[in-house]
Amino acid sequence: MKVNGTHYRSLWWDADKNALQIIDQRWLPHDFRVQQIDTLTEFADAIVEMRVRGAPLIGATAAYAMALAMRLDPSDSAMNKAWEFFNATRPTAINLRWALNRCRDLLRPLPTEMRASAALTLAHEMADEDVEVNRMIGVHGLEIIREIASKKPAGEPVRLLTHCNAGWLATVDWGTATSPMYHAHDADIPIHVWVDETRPRNQGALTSWELGCHGIDHQYITDNAGGHLMQHGQVDMVITGTDRTTRRGDVCNKIGTYLKALAARDNNVPFYVALPSSTIDWTVDDGVAEIPIEERGQEEITHVQGRLADGSIGTVQVTPDGTAGGNPAFDVTPNRLVTGLITERGVCEASPKGLAAMFPDRAEADAA
Repeated sequence: MKVNGTHYRSLWWDADKNALQIIDQRWLPHDFRVQQIDTLTEFADAIVEMRVRGAPLIGATAAYAMALAMRLDPSDSAMNKAWEFFNATRPTAINLRWALNRCRDLLRPLPTEMRASAALTLAHEMADEDVEVNRMIGVHGLEIIREIASKKPAGEPVRLLTHCNAGWLATVDWGTATSPMYHAHDADIPIHVWVDETRPRNQGALTSWELGCHGIDHQYITDNAGGHLMQHGQVDMVITGTDRTTRRGDVCNKIGTYLKALAARDNNVPFYVALPSSTIDWTVDDGVAEIPIEERGQEEITHVQGRLADGSIGTVQVTPDGTAGGNPAFDVTPNRLVTGLITERGVCEASPKGLAAMFPDRAEADAA
């Protein structure tokens, strides 16, 4: 997408420097900073500290991390050690393990002297694939928005509500939940987006920054405002992303998503989830019982970062001294609350039957 008129991906390979460049998302929306990643420790830190974030982008980053690992040492032991090291960085988003497995599966049968170049080529391919997958999610999601728009008075916007940032910053480009928004806007369908703040890291600010860069009408709201807006008929559709989706269609996403789904169900508002097929974990059935939920540091709760009165970026404490913070980063929305799953192949029912019909090849291979 574009930043000040210049197209960027969320990460890109600098051939001249033979290194990965990322947008350091910790500083957004107030400061646009690019960071070069040169070491395995920097790759891990970028994932853990959320310099890069969002399941698809974490997966792409992990692929480049494996490429660096193979450049440093292409042996089997180094490959396995790198897999374990990066797999431990974030426990919830399945794309991380998916990407690492894909890299290892390709590299294992290759002679060691071929592994470095093959790993880098694969990382490039996976980044490009992510862009196309997310573009197609937008193509299919556009049809849902178009149908809603056809039933509204001429010129009245389709009002969408989203939670967290499932935008191009969470992927290599386009985003998942935002891709249909960009496609609708570019097709001259009027939309208005309600953007949840998404505490504790206020990732809704990233979504607002993205939408603003693209010229999409939006409003930043508190996490607790969504139900009120739905009760008063001001939301036509909820659309979120997901970090892991089970084979029966449960979706694990940023904490607070479940509450939006409950409010949507109570008010007959369609609740859609946009996802690449790489986010589906075919080995998991019951998301609530089986998906590990990352517990992040309490300072994300007790402190908040923002722009200070003097224009600098700083952190302030919002809790009394001595008050502990509990910080589960994700929750699981059961499939019964999901209207449909928007994937790169089309829209399907959030159910074992719906997913297996949309991805018969993946369902059979991954569940084996």
